[in-house]
Amino acid sequence: MDKKRIAVLANLKKNAPRSSDSPLDQWDDLDSEKTVNAIVEAIRVAGHECEFLEGDVTLIDTVRKYKPDLCFNICEGHYGDSREAQVPAILEMLRIPYTGSKVLTLALTLDKPMTKRVLTYHDLPTPPFQVFEDADEPVSPELEFPLFVKPSREGTGIGVSQKSIVSNLNELKQQIRDIITRYKQPALVERYIEGREITVGVIGNLKPPAARRLPEDEDSPRIQAGLMFLPPLEVDLAPFQESDVVYSNRLKVDLADQLNYICPAPLDEDTVQELNWFTAAVFRVTGALDVARVDFRLDQNDHWKPYILEINPLPGLSPGVSDIVIEAAALGISHTELVNLILNTAMRRYGMIE
Repeated sequence: MDKKRIAVLANLKKNAPRSSDSPLDQWDDLDSEKTVNAIVEAIRVAGHECEFLEGDVTLIDTVRKYKPDLCFNICEGHYGDSREAQVPAILEMLRIPYTGSKVLTLALTLDKPMTKRVLTYHDLPTPPFQVFEDADEPVSPELEFPLFVKPSREGTGIGVSQKSIVSNLNELKQQIRDIITRYKQPALVERYIEGREITVGVIGNLKPPAARRLPEDEDSPRIQAGLMFLPPLEVDLAPFQESDVVYSNRLKVDLADQLNYICPAPLDEDTVQELNWFTAAVFRVTGALDVARVDFRLDQNDHWKPYILEINPLPGLSPGVSDIVIEAAALGISHTELVNLILNTAMRRYGMIE
């Protein structure tokens, strides 16, 4: 393979802007120097030249000076409704190739309600929901308690805690007010699915033709060629039942190294195949590219029916900790190999390699 010049684009926590009125967890989805250095080193191990560039306003100058053949993008952004799409928009304006999903997909999937509208249109199972810009808005009759309340545009479980599960109108209104006040964005309220939380990582790109929705005929082929599905992962929340019955921000950030990750999750083969199909369908209808992670809840009150919670087209790549890294390790794929799988998938998509 020809040696390429690769720029790793990320937002380091230490470089994030600070203000006195920001919530304490505002930058929990940004990356550490350890993660970025591991990605840079992985790309260098593959024989490429590689440097890290901070994905802020300085990027317009630094990326033109560095002149990369391709950018490995994991930027979360700092501000704005479509902050994850800002760096890819700059790269497209400068006609610089980059890994992962494009501008529209990143803007769409950061907005959880918009993503759920797309899933609903395509007949893909997601919990009934309503978006609140004010706590006193009337509640849809489709919503029955218990309900789950979270910010509309956050990742890494930001804004998610034990209090997210509400069982009456007073609790609902209080949690909506807290979310709107703290995060300055609408609150997403959906039916709480009691059961198991499973996540499925995927690498690759769908080969056409690919179904955009579930086929009406159950015997029709469900096309998912071109995708490599990683083993499903389940987080064992049993030790934290008194404080966290959901995969909260506290668990994802403060206690990530103390969690028991079960991978492959103990699921029968039919369930795994169904989750893989739903993952491919969500990947397709949101326009994802190269890599993603899809999160599910299995409803223990309805024969473990899977419900799609969201897709993350910028899954974390922290060595030994991030979900997709653990899933890859279950297949014997190291962090270095995973990074280069994603890189090569993007390079192949751009015609840089065969």
